[in-house]
Amino acid sequence: AAARLAAEQEVENLSGLSPNPEKDIFVVRENRTTCLMAEFAAKFIVPYDVWASNYVDLITEQADIPLSRGAEMKGKCGTNESELELSWLDQAYTLKLSFLKEGHNTSRGLEASWRLSRIQFTYDSSERTYFKDAVSPGKYTASSHRLSALVTPAGRSYECQAQQTISLVSTDHQKSVQLLLSEVRLQPFDIPADFVFSEEHKCPVDQREQLEETLPLILGLILGLVIVITLGIYHIHHKLTASQVQIPRDRSQYKHMG
Repeated sequence: AAARLAAEQEVENLSGLSPNPEKDIFVVRENRTTCLMAEFAAKFIVPYDVWASNYVDLITEQADIPLSRGAEMKGKCGTNESELELSWLDQAYTLKLSFLKEGHNTSRGLEASWRLSRIQFTYDSSERTYFKDAVSPGKYTASSHRLSALVTPAGRSYECQAQQTISLVSTDHQKSVQLLLSEVRLQPFDIPADFVFSEEHKCPVDQREQLEETLPLILGLILGLVIVITLGIYHIHHKLTASQVQIPRDRSQYKHMG
């Protein structure tokens, strides 16, 4: 148990290496080997109640809470389950990401994949950096239910530059908290070498955007090829018809032939 605890605490926050100040980098290592890597930009949108100007009615404000670059972290790796836990601003905010690897029967046989299976976000609305004059301030937890996100084939990393929104349900009167993720590169299992991601599995949005970017180029190349082929056929046809004997259309000229 002591050895396992020591392994869980071998973590590194490498966010300072990212040129993007909104992007964080986290690494979990066990037995001096990387077992989980995560790079992403994250922000939470949390609704909360404040008093209206008449101090009778309640109105809803919105706190935009970014993940701090100085976040403290914990992590643990397993064969089929891994976890990353981050906390910032004196633990006023805590984010826990749980990952699960499992096998599925398909027409091609048993295939394994991993996914983000649970998100738990704990926040303290009495913290004044992002919450202003919250009514009934206190600690609340927003979490996912039966989550199946970032699904990736086993042995590969997940990559998605586009922004994704994941909804969480809060214990604060069942309010909906939004987690915004972008510039994600993540792998919680089967990392091939220290600090090295496996081949990426791109999210559908990135795949579609890549297709939209390359499609005009492909169509342009096809159109150019069709024009070249058409001109080539015309040139060959012109040379063949030019080399044929021209028969006079005026029959009076036949007597001079031969």
